[in-house]
Amino acid sequence: MSETLVVTLTLTTVVAILALLVGGMVGWMARQHSYETTPQVIYTHPEMFDTNGQLVPDEILALRIETHDNTDEEDDD
Repeated sequence: MSETLVVTLTLTTVVAILALLVGGMVGWMARQHSYETTPQVIYTHPEMFDTNGQLVPDEILALRIETHDNTDEEDDD
Protein backbone atom coordinates (compact mmCIF):
# COMPACT_ATOMS: atom_id res chain seq x y z
CA MET A 1 0.00 0.00 0.00
CA SER A 2 1.10 3.50 -0.61
CA GLU A 3 1.89 5.83 2.25
CA THR A 4 -0.80 8.27 1.15
CA LEU A 5 -3.51 5.61 1.36
CA VAL A 6 -2.43 4.56 4.86
CA VAL A 7 -2.45 8.15 6.11
CA THR A 8 -5.82 8.85 4.48
CA LEU A 9 -7.43 5.73 5.99
CA THR A 10 -5.97 6.47 9.42
CA LEU A 11 -7.13 10.08 9.45
CA THR A 12 -10.57 9.10 8.13
CA THR A 13 -10.94 6.50 10.87
CA VAL A 14 -9.84 8.91 13.61
CA VAL A 15 -12.15 11.66 12.34
CA ALA A 16 -15.11 9.24 12.11
CA ILE A 17 -14.58 7.99 15.68
CA LEU A 18 -14.23 11.54 17.00
CA ALA A 19 -17.37 12.61 15.11
CA LEU A 20 -19.33 9.76 16.70
CA LEU A 21 -18.08 10.66 20.17
CA VAL A 22 -18.81 14.37 19.76
CA GLY A 23 -22.23 13.65 18.24
CA GLY A 24 -23.08 11.31 21.10
CA MET A 25 -22.05 13.85 23.70
CA VAL A 26 -23.95 16.68 22.01
CA GLY A 27 -27.04 14.46 21.74
CA TRP A 28 -26.76 13.49 25.40
CA MET A 29 -26.43 17.13 26.49
CA ALA A 30 -29.38 18.16 24.27
CA ARG A 31 -31.53 15.44 25.81
CA GLN A 32 -30.59 16.54 29.34
CA HIS A 33 -31.36 20.15 28.45
CA SER A 34 -34.71 19.11 27.01
CA TYR A 35 -35.60 17.12 30.13
CA GLU A 36 -34.63 19.97 32.42
CA THR A 37 -36.41 22.76 30.53
CA THR A 38 -39.60 20.98 29.49
CA PRO A 39 -42.30 21.33 32.15
CA GLN A 40 -43.40 17.99 33.50
CA VAL A 41 -47.13 17.56 32.99
CA ILE A 42 -49.00 15.32 35.40
CA TYR A 43 -51.70 13.54 33.48
CA THR A 44 -54.89 13.18 35.46
CA HIS A 45 -58.29 11.73 34.74
CA PRO A 46 -61.50 13.74 35.01
CA GLU A 47 -62.67 11.51 37.87
CA MET A 48 -59.89 12.91 40.05
CA PHE A 49 -61.41 16.41 40.19
CA ASP A 50 -64.22 17.71 42.37
CA THR A 51 -67.03 20.03 41.22
CA ASN A 52 -64.75 23.09 41.56
CA GLY A 53 -62.04 21.63 39.34
CA GLN A 54 -59.61 20.93 42.21
CA LEU A 55 -57.88 17.62 42.68
CA VAL A 56 -59.65 15.36 45.16
CA PRO A 57 -57.41 14.99 48.23
CA ASP A 58 -58.85 11.57 49.12
CA GLU A 59 -57.42 8.30 47.99
CA ILE A 60 -58.91 7.15 44.75
CA LEU A 61 -59.68 3.49 44.39
CA ALA A 62 -59.20 1.94 40.98
CA LEU A 63 -60.85 -1.36 40.12
CA ARG A 64 -59.98 -3.55 37.21
CA ILE A 65 -62.62 -6.13 36.49
CA GLU A 66 -61.67 -8.87 34.10
CA THR A 67 -64.18 -11.37 32.87
CA HIS A 68 -62.91 -14.66 31.62
CA ASP A 69 -65.97 -15.90 29.80
CA ASN A 70 -65.00 -18.76 27.60
CA THR A 71 -68.15 -19.21 25.58
CA ASP A 72 -66.39 -20.99 22.80
CA GLU A 73 -67.48 -24.59 22.70
CA GLU A 74 -64.69 -27.04 22.17
CA ASP A 75 -65.31 -30.29 20.38
CA ASP A 76 -63.94 -33.36 22.16
CA ASP A 77 -64.25 -35.71 19.21
